[in-house]
Amino acid sequence: MITYEEKKRKLYENMKHYLQEDICLAFSGGVDSSLLLILAKSCVKEQQKKSNIYAVTFDTMLHPSCDLNTAKKVAKEAEVFHQVLFVNELEQEEIRFNPEKRCYLCKKTLFSKLQEFAKSKGISIILEGTNEDDLHVYRPGLQAIQELGIKSPLAEAGFTKEEVRKLAKELGVSVAERPSTPCLATRLPYGTEISMGVLERIAKGEEYLHTLGFPVVRLRVHGEIARIEIPQKEFESFLKKSGEIIEELKKMGFDYITLDMQGFRSGSMDEKIIKVSRKNT
Repeated sequence: MITYEEKKRKLYENMKHYLQEDICLAFSGGVDSSLLLILAKSCVKEQQKKSNIYAVTFDTMLHPSCDLNTAKKVAKEAEVFHQVLFVNELEQEEIRFNPEKRCYLCKKTLFSKLQEFAKSKGISIILEGTNEDDLHVYRPGLQAIQELGIKSPLAEAGFTKEEVRKLAKELGVSVAERPSTPCLATRLPYGTEISMGVLERIAKGEEYLHTLGFPVVRLRVHGEIARIEIPQKEFESFLKKSGEIIEELKKMGFDYITLDMQGFRSGSMDEKIIKVSRKNT
């Protein structure tokens, strides 16, 4: 079994190899890509190279605005060039109707645009923040990343999410404890048309729940029903505030408010797909 220290050495070696030349980093401002950004900056300094690091953030329809604000903050802390690329995924009808391969289509769109930007700068190496844990769950977008030849240093070194956070803390990355914020389309069942109105309501609802002290929350929408996922240990606190939560979410246009008794679990909209896939194997 490979130890954390061995993985760390491999990660540093890989990053130093990539930093022999200029790179682009797909930079969301989350802990994975932020760790890679700080590592890249460290490797350039250590090797005394003049390699340029371009942190590139996608400003999209499917991600909450807080992601962009966080990315700008971390890029400023790292003192690197930060480029924001606007992409409207919903212009593609196939994506707008939220198919099971939506993640693949989105990643293909986003990273193709990033490749165009990299080419304009004469850059051939693009990095992104997939980690080892991502390889073992339903992530169709990984296929697009592999097809386009994008490099995933964390996964290459076998870094799990827990190890990513551990190293991020060691290096003083400001977002080391930041919860993951996957695209808002994951809050809707597959086959449901994605509209800006419902995305805005979801983002507003989750932001409101954050202010009440629930940092890890998913507001899944099934027609008129809002299904809220939070860690089970926070149920008691949630129920004490249920009256005001119901009132506020109804004002936002949610007719029925429910608390999912299974608690928070990443990718709960994929459970049926995974079940079917297991039956067929």
